[in-house]
Order: sequence, then C-alpha cells, then structure tokens
Amino acid sequence: MFTGELCSTIKKMPRDVTKNYPLKDFIQKLRRFADALEKGKRFEIQIAGKRIRVPQHAQVSIEHEATRTGEEIEFQIRWQKNKT
Repeated sequence: MFTGELCSTIKKMPRDVTKNYPLKDFIQKLRRFADALEKGKRFEIQIAGKRIRVPQHAQVSIEHEATRTGEEIEFQIRWQKNKT
C-alpha cells in the first residue's frame, strides 16, 4: 500500500494505454458508445482494468495518420477533468 507523498504522485501520473480487443468486443463497445451519444448520456468503459466515465459533453474527433510504412485511424474522445 502506498501512503503520503508517493501515493499522491502515483495518482497524478499520466496514463497512456493501448488495449487490443477481439473484433466482436470492439464492435460491442462502439455500439454502446454510439447509443450513449445518441441519447445524450454519459458513457462508461473499462480499459486495461480502469473504469473510465466519459461525460456527455466530451468532444469526439477522428484522426488519420499516414507514413511510408502504414496508416492509422484513431477515434478520439476528449474532455476536461474539471468539467465531469
């Protein structure tokens, strides 16, 4: 168990996780997200063991990157922590 200053530092550390899912699970998560967007509701998802609550005011975007060796599309969801 962590206490004091160390615990405070751990809580503030940034998190950058990429989690691969089987196609069936990915589709299910996208459907749940789309349903929440249509209903104007908050979306909850668990990624790599952490529960994340996405507020209804979150901004969504799609990013495309291309390099000589491949391409990437990212569906991004962003929000400010103090607005949740």
